[in-house]
Amino acid sequence: MNRRYVTLGSLLAVVVAAAWLTSPAVGLATVEWFAADPLRFGIALVVLSAVRPFLAWPTTLVAVAVGFGYGWVGVPFGVVLLTLTALPPYALARAGRATPAPDAGVGGRLSDAGERFVGVAGGARTVAAARLLPMPSDAISIGAGVAAVRLRPFLLGTAVGELPWVIAGVAVGVSADRLASGDLSSLDPALFVGMAGVAALLLAGPFYRAYKRESSPGSVRT
Repeated sequence: MNRRYVTLGSLLAVVVAAAWLTSPAVGLATVEWFAADPLRFGIALVVLSAVRPFLAWPTTLVAVAVGFGYGWVGVPFGVVLLTLTALPPYALARAGRATPAPDAGVGGRLSDAGERFVGVAGGARTVAAARLLPMPSDAISIGAGVAAVRLRPFLLGTAVGELPWVIAGVAVGVSADRLASGDLSSLDPALFVGMAGVAALLLAGPFYRAYKRESSPGSVRT
């Protein structure tokens, strides 16, 4: 990748973060300069997505930037970016994961519980349901890595689960007035309730079937 674009992308990351964390109006003009060139803005967003996990910035920040630069047509790109930005914590968790020994302690028990949870509901379904909940995205990515969710189900579950968050972020980003005023959190609480309900529905079927198997007369409990 051209070093100049990497530098521009890093600058965009700093500017957007300042707009999110301090006064959005201060950095808005600079973000508009990036957005004036769709290619430049897209490359900068990829860089922002790559460095975001290491700086612990919220993933919604990326969706807001996409909405500001591309509008509603940027929703698919936003889903790709939020899936991309989930990969570093997932990969680090997978790389650092070891097979739990009987005396592995709390970490080993959590890893084993995560694997059993994924074994009941499936990797993609579990990741999608978790991402629909108002939980830190990076924590879910790390949990998926620790639970040994395979890459393809992780990517699919992340894309599905992050879609509503991308739409919400883009809805903020398309309005320059809301972005400049710092109105980045005025989302309808019904959105969170509805998404939590969908997450519960995604997991209800598998866990009910697992419960029926465990409680059937011929089942053997371990």
